[in-house]
Amino acid sequence: MDRIVLEGVAFIGRHGVLEKERRIGRRFAVDLELELDLAEAGRTDNLQDTFDYSHAHAIARQVIEGKPVNLLETLAAKIADRLLAEHPKLEAVSVKVSKHPPLEGSVKLAAVLIRRTRKKE
Repeated sequence: MDRIVLEGVAFIGRHGVLEKERRIGRRFAVDLELELDLAEAGRTDNLQDTFDYSHAHAIARQVIEGKPVNLLETLAAKIADRLLAEHPKLEAVSVKVSKHPPLEGSVKLAAVLIRRTRKKE
């Protein structure tokens, strides 16, 4: 399956289990893989025949900057669910959400990666 990829989309959010994370906020990064058929877009060079990834960027921003949640899993699921619900051309999405965790010592990042597919009717 063809893919459109967005990496390192980042916003400040106030998510986490710890009160300090919610009060101060921190940077959350989102990587997206959007699976769909891109053959027609390759032939026509027409935006209407593909997926405008600015929509994926906007959804990630709304979720990350939105209502605080406890878990990275919740953020990733909200982004994936909205993408599939709002954009019927997408057949599947992979969403990775990461942050620098409030842990002692050196930890580069904590991340969750999920993949969701469109349910066949």
